[in-house]
Amino acid sequence: MGITYGRDEKSALQAKYDAQKIAFGPIMFQAARALRDLGILELVKSRRKDGITKEEIAKELGLSVYGVKVLLEAGLSLELVRVVEDNYQLTKTGWYILSDELTRVNMDFTHDVNYLGMFSLSESIKTGKPTGLKVFGDWDTVYEGLSQLPEQVQKSWFGFDHFYSDYAFPEILPKVLSSSVRKVLDVGGNTGKFAMICSSYRSDIEVCILDHPGQLAKAYENAKNAGLEKQISGVGLNLLDHSVPFPKGADVIWMSQFLDCFSQGDVLQLLLRAKEALEGDASLFIMETYWDKQKFEASTYSLHATSLYFTNIANGCSQMYHSEDMLNLIEKAGLYVDESFEDVGVSHTLFKCKVKK
Repeated sequence: MGITYGRDEKSALQAKYDAQKIAFGPIMFQAARALRDLGILELVKSRRKDGITKEEIAKELGLSVYGVKVLLEAGLSLELVRVVEDNYQLTKTGWYILSDELTRVNMDFTHDVNYLGMFSLSESIKTGKPTGLKVFGDWDTVYEGLSQLPEQVQKSWFGFDHFYSDYAFPEILPKVLSSSVRKVLDVGGNTGKFAMICSSYRSDIEVCILDHPGQLAKAYENAKNAGLEKQISGVGLNLLDHSVPFPKGADVIWMSQFLDCFSQGDVLQLLLRAKEALEGDASLFIMETYWDKQKFEASTYSLHATSLYFTNIANGCSQMYHSEDMLNLIEKAGLYVDESFEDVGVSHTLFKCKVKK
């Protein structure tokens, strides 16, 4: 028998209330963002002992009492603030919206990268294409246009991407870069973040990045600024052109938050190309966030939402996978998981894969 996910134990009253949260969700999201970005939550936080009136907030921030009033009242329903005798105070949820880095990264990613495009989500489901991407440009996938996105959109995209990997990288380096490792092939290396971390970790490590030429240009610039350009090289290519083989000779092939960017068909082809490039005792490391491996409901919720970004903005065909999806593809590619590491960083799983003999 399969595993059952989800539950349906709410009262009818609670279910209807939750349905209204969904119905008005986009509006209330913007209210929360305005409360944060206009400085209202920060000001309420600074008066934590006695609270602060809406009139005082309006005067200090140069806003109308009306504008502050409607936002604070939305904040009551969002449970970001509470009011005691006309004085507003910050709640625990309000603190997370204001001060928690993970929440800020997720909100910025939602607003800057996803919000406008998500209007066409149904069209993306019907066509299998990232129809929301058209709000930024005429590309088949977001990766082709990543270096050309508006500055704030790029900032939020990379902020989201790097936040999760940055917590994981220090933890996995000793597992990936054993004493015998000299050459690393970083597939989908993006701006060179992992390549630079490897190069800084050990001066005898050489990293070759595979990615779009536009991304490689940024990686080279970053490596040069860090004084690591002698250890980092790259090959510019379309990673979806499966007729192009991966370079051989690496001790480690590295794929971090990479395979979730592709359909299962493309994932299989990428794994097959990695397998053909593995020689001797070389290993393929895959680091991903699988929604079934999460310890907290908030993590699973976030990953399910992120899947819709892939559907509507990124490429129309990928998602944050269930771990069994990836394990099945690894097996089909003629590989096996030699070691598995759970709860890496914020929410990652690391697979060390070898070629089946």
